[in-house]
Amino acid sequence: MSATTPDATPYVLVLYYSRHGATRTLAEQIAAGIESISGVEARLRRVPEISATCEQTEPEIPDSGAMYVELDDLRHCAGLALGSPTRFGNMAAPLKYFLDATSELWMNGALIDKPATAFSASSSLHGGQETTLITMLIPLLHHGMVYAGVPYSATELLETTQGGTPYGTTHVSGKRGDNDVDDNEQRLALAQGKRIARLALAMQPLRETK
Repeated sequence: MSATTPDATPYVLVLYYSRHGATRTLAEQIAAGIESISGVEARLRRVPEISATCEQTEPEIPDSGAMYVELDDLRHCAGLALGSPTRFGNMAAPLKYFLDATSELWMNGALIDKPATAFSASSSLHGGQETTLITMLIPLLHHGMVYAGVPYSATELLETTQGGTPYGTTHVSGKRGDNDVDDNEQRLALAQGKRIARLALAMQPLRETK
């Protein structure tokens, strides 16, 4: 079973939720890394806000930024980069809400043997970045995906003072969310995008022979 239709260029889905913009900036940099690899494209998508009320609160098409994700974006991807800000050491509710609705893909094995990676941002240095990445990793493993972090060949892991981690690129946005994503973090996100793109291409034949 192919990750995409036979004539389509394979794509890595860069799916994120961002409240103040830092996670979106990392997503855009990861997408740039993906697009720098020949033969694969980046598909940038986000999840909408959720509400405790029952009525619809979001338009079908957002006013700006990336389009909202659809289940088929995930179904047909060749790889996945998943991003969320930290919420008490966990992924944000809007992203989990979307992942909780992917049981159909799990039952059909649609994501088995596809590579995945994750990225995050928090307001403080010890705000739970690594546990947040792990909370995103868990449902991906249940889907049968193959997780890939950031290896130490990306030497910015040894130089960054705001974010990093071998589990995925992270950023410390500050108490007011006014810390910019720095050069080290941008380079880590770029390297992470390149890696997931290369893995997506390399693992496609494995899926096509199933």
